[in-house]
Amino acid sequence: MAPRYYERSVADLLADLFNQVTTLFRKEGELARVEMSEKMSQMAMGLALVVGGAVLLMPALVILLEAAVAGVEMAGFELWQAAVIIGGGVFLIGLILLMIGVSRLKAKNLIPEKTVHQLQEDVSVAKRQATQDQVRQDYEHQRAA
Repeated sequence: MAPRYYERSVADLLADLFNQVTTLFRKEGELARVEMSEKMSQMAMGLALVVGGAVLLMPALVILLEAAVAGVEMAGFELWQAAVIIGGGVFLIGLILLMIGVSRLKAKNLIPEKTVHQLQEDVSVAKRQATQDQVRQDYEHQRAA
């Protein structure tokens, strides 16, 4: 059985292309919403874990720092010197950790990269398709003439 060929008008092709592009952008919007929801859930869980960890670590850290000050004092330093040594060291470590944490919460880390990449590819494909349709249309006009 021979395959059936039929010709569609340029208007039909353009309407079909418009419908497909509209559907594609709707799906991309859904993908963006889902990915942003995942990113927000990930951020919320991370913040909850940070808060929970901080609540538990604070009293433990105070006790350990008191023990460290006592140990440095027993090594022959005055009490105030031991407190400055331990307090200064912990201050520096805390500052480093704070800077690392802030850098990880920057907005650029929350961008839905997959969706942006997919949208860029979709635009590229749509441009190629439009160019091919124009070339095909020009060729058909030349053949008809």
